[in-house]
Amino acid sequence: MPNKRSGGGLSATQQAAKFLGVSVLAGAVMAGIALPAVGALGLAAKGSVEGFDELPANLKQPPLSQRTTILDSKGDSIATVYSRDRTVVDLKEISPYMQQAIIAIEDARFYQHGAVDLKGVLRALNRNAREGGVAQGASTLTQQLVKNVAVEEAGDDPTLVAQATQQTLGRKINELKKAIQLEEELSKKKILENYLNITFFGQQAYGVEAASQRYFSKSAKDLDVEEAALLAGIVQSPSRYDPVNDPQEATKRRNTVLQRMADVGDISQTDADKAKEKPLGLDISKPKNGCITAVKGAGFFCDYVREIFLNDPIFGKTKEKRAKIWNQGGLTIRTTMDPQAQKSVQASVKAHVRQKDEVATAATIVEPGTGKILAMGQSRPYGLDTKKNETSINLSVDESMGGGAGYQPGSTFKPIVAAAAIEDGMSPGKIYSAPYEMAYPSPISTCDGGTWRNGTGSNAAKLENESASEVGPYSMQKATALSVNTYFVQMIADIGICPVTKMAKQMGVERADGRKIDQAPSIALGTQEMSPLTMANAYATFAARGMYCTPVAIDSITQRIGDKSKSLEVPKSTCSRAMSEKTADTINTLLEGVVEDGTGREAGLSSRPSAGKTGTTDFRYAAWFVGYTPNMAGAVWVGDPAHKRRMVNITIGGEWHDKVFGGKVPGPIWRDMMSGALEGKPTPSFNRVFIPDERPDRGRGDDDDDGNGNGNGNGNGDDNGNGDGDDDGFVGGTDGGTTFPNPGFSIPENWIQGQSNGGNNGNGNGGGGFG
Repeated sequence: MPNKRSGGGLSATQQAAKFLGVSVLAGAVMAGIALPAVGALGLAAKGSVEGFDELPANLKQPPLSQRTTILDSKGDSIATVYSRDRTVVDLKEISPYMQQAIIAIEDARFYQHGAVDLKGVLRALNRNAREGGVAQGASTLTQQLVKNVAVEEAGDDPTLVAQATQQTLGRKINELKKAIQLEEELSKKKILENYLNITFFGQQAYGVEAASQRYFSKSAKDLDVEEAALLAGIVQSPSRYDPVNDPQEATKRRNTVLQRMADVGDISQTDADKAKEKPLGLDISKPKNGCITAVKGAGFFCDYVREIFLNDPIFGKTKEKRAKIWNQGGLTIRTTMDPQAQKSVQASVKAHVRQKDEVATAATIVEPGTGKILAMGQSRPYGLDTKKNETSINLSVDESMGGGAGYQPGSTFKPIVAAAAIEDGMSPGKIYSAPYEMAYPSPISTCDGGTWRNGTGSNAAKLENESASEVGPYSMQKATALSVNTYFVQMIADIGICPVTKMAKQMGVERADGRKIDQAPSIALGTQEMSPLTMANAYATFAARGMYCTPVAIDSITQRIGDKSKSLEVPKSTCSRAMSEKTADTINTLLEGVVEDGTGREAGLSSRPSAGKTGTTDFRYAAWFVGYTPNMAGAVWVGDPAHKRRMVNITIGGEWHDKVFGGKVPGPIWRDMMSGALEGKPTPSFNRVFIPDERPDRGRGDDDDDGNGNGNGNGNGDDNGNGDGDDDGFVGGTDGGTTFPNPGFSIPENWIQGQSNGGNNGNGNGGGGFG
């Protein structure tokens, strides 16, 4: 070790001598070993004496990419993700046989020489000269470590990897320079530890711990001598000596390492010979990486967490910086996912909708007052095999977060209209004529200071209720329970469009495709595509008595870099008042009536207070139930993600349906998932308010579901007296009538399939939602 100056560094003369020696040696190494034709390249060494002692911090503690573990709220693992499968361990956690084997085959004089092994260089030069080629290299473990750090930092960028491994004189000198400094800064044992943790062992395994688990399903500290020799032999050429794909070649290489260990005195010749006779003894563990390996059906929740990390500026100012941290890994991410709720969601989804069904379902549960996402699941599992109905699209979230373009929520949007009206001063006892059919009222004021106008005469866009028997007048309570379309359109005509879109924004309700909600009265019928997470969290606002909280999925993150850990800042839910407590309490009272005596009776929870709303879009491309208790809110959507299969004459979950209603398929899914999620939880009640009803009861049939009701002209046995015998009646939107208006504007074909913004600013009698 050279003498140092009082300041800890080398003198100027010593620096110059060292740098010159390294340069000369590097030239010899490059010319005689790695690059026989180096003279023809015309390369020159770069660097300066002044910069020679400046060792990058990354060499002292390499920024090794590691596994990231995603946990549920209880601390149990959901999934492991990584760009490079690696688990960093201390040297004491690595078998002594492994340490001996790697030194014996890669750098037998590791503990005797400095950063450069002059004897090794001369030996390599001599052999290469005899054999007329590059038969032997002379890089020490320290030099290899320097190169591996450069490769690690290059990540998956092929250009940077090429730069880190290019056979040039300048790179080699730089590598030698850093290796010398590294030997002065770190002990031999620390260098060996870093080397064993960074080296690639093939089969997606980086570092000896991952390699030991991959090939032998055991920890590196438990490796036997023949196992250690196999792993040490792989390092020189992971593809050539791959024991999985070429066990014969791997066995030869292993035995070479064993013999080398005997030659240097690490083991006896007898022990080496015995070990050579043993089979490879592989016990392969397949790579388990990514959200596809998630347990508890949490693949989509896992993917949502990844999307949050890559998109939220809190983790880095640019997408590139966030991706670099994610790919480096070493993160322990504790999420908000409640294992009980997640298990219940998956069980309910599986019980009601099958993976092979023509349609799918997606369900989400959030916690009112905190924004915590408790569960997220769907019937089509996370995967890439479309023939098996697998998908990587998260049907519960917005397009920007890995989801689709969303689905029209139908009548589940009506409570938002009611909240806007009540907050605007309307009495909850308000009565409208609510005819069976009507033209959209016109003009109606919009947020931009303008007005929406309907056509006139035969060009006027119209809407209808579920059936001709559905005729007002209705109060707000009855209209909500029975999901009367014309009532809510008359309501939005009175208050204007702006209060509704403003209320929606305050409740976090946005289109799944990122576009603005249309300024049109048809929004009252749920014509704007939303995601289940959006709707669940919006209804959580009602449950929280008017407080809206942004959704969150991450509770905490710990990042490990080397042997140190630190906590990362994570996105926090921000809560704001979307409406008064009185307004929220009024909506809660209205929606309790929906599950008690309205279109959502099949979704009601018998053991605790609950509230909610059904929704079925025009032509039955989607059906919903969104509901809540004071402590949980959930949304269930059922439909064809491609918006092609109408839910008529269809089998779902093994059960035949001539028509699908929001209360008939999504409702029971919601009931079952919430029952399991809430089991053992407190049973708080809503703050109910008195809602006046100035209209006498019109009679709704005898509710016996047999189609022979005795209502006073309005019912024949269905739950709402609409005369068709369906127990859901007003819930589900039907085709919206078979007679279309002849508007003076063009209605796009997709509009009636629930894919567009509703045509003519969202109006017309298609694309809307019923019940």
